[in-house]
Amino acid sequence: MKRLFSAVLFLSFFSGAFAQSKTVNLLSIQQLNKRMSNPDTVYIVNFWATWCGPCVKELPNFDQLQTTYKKQPVKVLLVSMDFKSKLGEVKTFTKTRKLVSDVFLADKTNEQSFIDGIDKSWSGALPGTLVVNNKKHIRKFYEQEFTYNELNKLYQTNK
Repeated sequence: MKRLFSAVLFLSFFSGAFAQSKTVNLLSIQQLNKRMSNPDTVYIVNFWATWCGPCVKELPNFDQLQTTYKKQPVKVLLVSMDFKSKLGEVKTFTKTRKLVSDVFLADKTNEQSFIDGIDKSWSGALPGTLVVNNKKHIRKFYEQEFTYNELNKLYQTNK
């Protein structure tokens, strides 16, 4: 009986741990556009990289926004612009930082085509943030770092 209890405890601990760990999937421009197609949701998409100091600094602000408004129709997506060969590092980074937002790795065969697919005015500098509200026909791109208060204001003015 003691062994059975230990086995059940062990399995429930590990199944819970695995259920909470985030996956990082590749995401193409087409997949991103499809993901952002719900007209009832405001999408805030942050483009970042593990090697980008300002990006890493602002990531908790995006997670805080997602957590604060988890019952609202807003979705924060974090899209890493690291090379595809760095997928393992991005997964480790995501797990270590305990990110709560959905995390992806940009699936780009051509860097410039991916950048232009997001916004033609984007120079490619990081961090970058895209706000999409399909119901209000809003699609705005920002090539800057955000504090939480700035991010919250951005959401409030575009919801």
